[in-house]
Amino acid sequence: MSTRAPTADEAPEFYELTAHHHAPHGSTAIGFWLYLMSDCLIFATLFAIYGVLGANYAAGPSPQHLFSLPLVAASTTALLLSSITYGFAMLNMDEDNKSRTLMWLGITGVLGAVFLGLTLYEFYHMIHEGAVPQRSAFLSAFFVLVGTHALHVAFGILWLVVLMVQIAQRGIGASNRIRVQCLSMFWHFLDVIWIGVFTIVYLMGMLR
Repeated sequence: MSTRAPTADEAPEFYELTAHHHAPHGSTAIGFWLYLMSDCLIFATLFAIYGVLGANYAAGPSPQHLFSLPLVAASTTALLLSSITYGFAMLNMDEDNKSRTLMWLGITGVLGAVFLGLTLYEFYHMIHEGAVPQRSAFLSAFFVLVGTHALHVAFGILWLVVLMVQIAQRGIGASNRIRVQCLSMFWHFLDVIWIGVFTIVYLMGMLR
């Protein structure tokens, strides 16, 4: 608060000085973008490691003997569809339609769980066949890259469930909107990473 010196005939005048506040949601979005950039560096490193080690089979099984393209295609389809359903959730959130937002988020979670289940089944099948990470450099790089992506998807599903509970209890408020938007960036980011995995690891691996 400040004052202006009064003249002899004037009463003192007081002025309220208000501080300038930055929008907290903008800071949250910027912080989340920085997190995604750090995740990009992690996956770029894992892709580089796979590029160096991916052809070192050490007399072990090669991608042609291990990978099932129909299985991978099914998991890829589930993950790509989950991005579409998340887009529908965003559209309904913009219309303040709570029930349909929750419905589409739920469908997204189910599709994400299908993808995760198929990935774990693939891991189980490979390990059952003796293709463990210690078998070769190729398998080590494969399990680290695909496993890291699967862990991100599992975290995304957990985040999605928590977010659905928050929306069900508190509705579509400003704080939940920014959470839905941040999860949207994360989920689509995982889709982009998986397209790279599908192309470099599976398709190119089958063509070697």
